[in-house]
Order: sequence, then structure tokens, then C-alpha cells
Amino acid sequence: MNIEQQILGFAPDGSAVILYEMVGANGCRLKVINIGAAIVSLEVPDRNGNMRDVVLGYRTFDNYLNDPAAMCKSVGRYANRIARGRFSLDGKRYTLACNNGVNHLHGGPGGFQTKIWTSRVETDRVVFSYTSPDGEEGYPGELGCEVVYDFDDDGNLEITYFAGSNADTIVNLTNHVYFNLSGCESGSVLGHTLMLNASHYLPTDDTQIPTGELAPVEGTPMDFRTPKELGQHINADFEALKIGAGYDHCWALDNYKRDRENHAATLYSPESGIEVEIYTTQPGIQVYTGNWLKGSGTSKGGRQIESRDGVALECQNFPDAPNKLQFPSPLLKKGEVYEEHIIFKFKTR
Repeated sequence: MNIEQQILGFAPDGSAVILYEMVGANGCRLKVINIGAAIVSLEVPDRNGNMRDVVLGYRTFDNYLNDPAAMCKSVGRYANRIARGRFSLDGKRYTLACNNGVNHLHGGPGGFQTKIWTSRVETDRVVFSYTSPDGEEGYPGELGCEVVYDFDDDGNLEITYFAGSNADTIVNLTNHVYFNLSGCESGSVLGHTLMLNASHYLPTDDTQIPTGELAPVEGTPMDFRTPKELGQHINADFEALKIGAGYDHCWALDNYKRDRENHAATLYSPESGIEVEIYTTQPGIQVYTGNWLKGSGTSKGGRQIESRDGVALECQNFPDAPNKLQFPSPLLKKGEVYEEHIIFKFKTR
């Protein structure tokens, strides 16, 4: 594994914007940047051996500084939504910024995806670090975080999240990667097939906050237990799809066991033959078909990114878990270590 780094420029606060390029022996290539600890490019071979960049991204680093889509970034302190920006912990009520209508989303307007992370190379990996001060965006406790990118010669990528706090707090970290396995400039992903190891999803209210129910997917457009095209039922007359303007919901993984890497999903492009299997230690996966991507910025190829050009597959805890005692707990107690893994394994067929 060869790792090179370069300074692309400087953020408005004077921080250096650093790009890391990880190149495997067979030509697979990963590029990550210290703005939001983001993936900016991931090249793997298609069925004919030609390399394709399979993640969406922007043409310049300025777009990553002003990024409404959280493009392939590490989001936190709490990924996804918290109802009305409120939760209670240890008998105290906390109020967060509401940046998604009436709700709090992805850690707020100053979430981790907006930060310039400290970065370093450790032999064959790249590590990003960020310390979130006590009270940042309303969250309790000073939280130290690390994102570790491990990449191998076959193009397999493992992302590991570590965190620790000096006070009890809540944490839910993920990567907001947008895949297009036909290539990042190829347009709509609705012809991709998706399989989810999930027999239940989380219905929501009309502001996309889970009701607390785990609803069976059986007989609904939310059923991906066997592979089907993302576009097959996306326009169905179904309440969840109307609320999200397409798929933008969390599924509860059937085989979830804490601290074990479980198979969550498989995404496949019939056009390129590229398939990615996703494994995670997290209990849920948010599937977002990029329904609001239009206008987010200029692509790596110089065109305007359009809605549904990519699909986000975000392994994470459940939305609004701080307010739903029946959901897996997002509590990180003082002195404990938060550790979660997401693995992307690529192949062709």
C-alpha cells in the first residue's frame, strides 16, 4: 500500500486542506480529505478490468467546505435525526439546533462533517482526529473522536470510528457515502439492485422522526430481502415513500449482534458488474436515494450533481434513539470507548 499526501489549499480559518491518496498493488485507489474526514474518490475495477470511481464527489475542495449533502463525510456527533432537537440524559434536558425543519440532523449546522480534522498516516492507514468541546451544538461532554481508514490491495475499505468522553453523552457516527457503482458521472442509480438483511424498517412521522415501531417489510415497497432495483417501487403509492420523496429510511438489521461485523447490505450495478457487500457492527442502515441532491454542487467531471445520482448507505444507530428507550442505546458513558466498524467489500460478476 502506497500513501501520498498533498495540500490542496487553505480553509477560510487558515487550516490546510490535506488530501491523502491510498493506492493498492492492483491499482485500486482511495482518496480521503480532512474536511469532514471525507471519502472523495474510490476506484475499483469493473467486470472488464477497467477502473471506475464509484463514489460521488465534488470538483473542488471549496464544495466540501460548503456542502449541503454531507458528501461522503463522517457525520456526528449524532448521525440522522433527533426529534425537535431535544433529549434528556441523567435527568437533565439538552437542547440542540434544529437544522432539518423542526428536527436536529447530523449533529447540527456545525456537525463533524463541517470540521477540518487533524490527520496523520500510520503505516498503511490514514487516521483523522477531532475533539468536540463540551457544549458544542448543545451536546454534553468533551468528545474525542478518531476515524480510521484501512484500504487493501483488492479495494476493500474498512472505516473504524473511535470516541471517548469526559462526561456521559450520546454518540452515533457514520460515513455518509454516496455510491454509484456504474461510475460517479453515470447518472441515476435507480437501475442498481439492493439487498438488505432486514425484515423490519422504522416508519416515521411526516418530519421523518421514527414512531418507535419496527414495521415488517413483508408486502411493502420497503422489502429488499431479495435483490431488487432501487427504482422498482420508488414511486409507489406508499406513505413512507411520499414522506421521504423516495427512500430515506432506516432498516433494522436482522442479524445484529453488538461488537460483531454483520452483513448489512449488497449493492450491485448490472451495467458495470461491480458489487459491494457492506458489513457493520451497527444495528441499522439508512438508505437514502439522493432525493434532494440536485443543486448540491459541481461533480468531479464538471457537471451539476442531480437527484438520485447516488445512493447513501449509512450504517448507524437508529434515528431519535436518545428519545426511544426501545431502540439500541446511544449512550456513551464517561471513560468508556465507543468503537464501530463499517466494511465495504468489492467484487465483480
